[in-house]
Amino acid sequence: MPASPRLLVAGSLAVTAALTLTSCGSSDSGSESDGSASSSGGDKTHMVATAMGNIKVPVAPKRVVVLDSAELDSALTLGVKPVGATHTGTESGYLSYLPEEKVAGIEDVGEMMTPNLEAIAGLKPDLILTSKIRHGDTYDELAKIAPTVMTENTGYPWKENFQVHANALGKVPAAEKVIAAYDTHVGEVTEALGGKEKAAATEVNIVRFVEGADIRIYGRQNYIATILADVGLGRPAVVDKAKDGFSYDVSPEKIDQADADVIFHSTYGDAEKSKEKQTVGSGLWKNMAAVKDGKVFPVEDELWVQGIGYSAAGKILDELQADLTK
Repeated sequence: MPASPRLLVAGSLAVTAALTLTSCGSSDSGSESDGSASSSGGDKTHMVATAMGNIKVPVAPKRVVVLDSAELDSALTLGVKPVGATHTGTESGYLSYLPEEKVAGIEDVGEMMTPNLEAIAGLKPDLILTSKIRHGDTYDELAKIAPTVMTENTGYPWKENFQVHANALGKVPAAEKVIAAYDTHVGEVTEALGGKEKAAATEVNIVRFVEGADIRIYGRQNYIATILADVGLGRPAVVDKAKDGFSYDVSPEKIDQADADVIFHSTYGDAEKSKEKQTVGSGLWKNMAAVKDGKVFPVEDELWVQGIGYSAAGKILDELQADLTK
């Protein structure tokens, strides 16, 4: 599950500008202004700014291993099929929103939080993508296998992280097109909802039932919240109670605090162990305004919460539009 994030995220235009700046300044000190990079063992390399400092990576890596869902989304979005990837805690392995043909042939290198270093090394990668919050403790071991690009965190700063992934993969121009397409898509959804004023007047909550934990009412500083904000949707006051902006956690007996004009809810783990069944069957749940108005929509946790990337965001935007215009 995504950790509670703390970093600020740039807007799409700022990300595009940063992509351009990062690309221009990413070559080795001996590189020419035309974009050629210095050689190491005959392979062209450039410098990439990471959470672990500036590191040298191949200009066009061929064998990439990704260790989390955000990095997998970034790579596939940019047209790069990794040779290896970790799987999440889901039964399906790779997240279900990813097309089967895109993940087919990617070697499973273990569960996300406990990657198999021997399996990773066996794939002979020339680049590893992950984050410090996930695998900072194993950075030294990973760096001995291949250049390892780590962002500081995951989730909320997904747009900033995407630019790091794009630079490391040598896909900055492609990334700029992805960002532009996302901006256009966001505008189309906002317009479909009746424009900015109407979107802002619609208060939306995201509720996540989590096995082994309290129910989460998502705040403003997480992946899905950034998409809601981009569309311009309103959020109820309860989200500002979220710890570190991430989530405000409640028991089933306080689920009525999640009421809003519209509620989207997902489940991580077993429906009973996550308290989903008992909660949605309770009087408190049934008496909420959103429930009475038929404005409660179950969504896939693997897409809305775990996906974290532009490919996932595109699908979420489509679902937002479809549900909110019913």
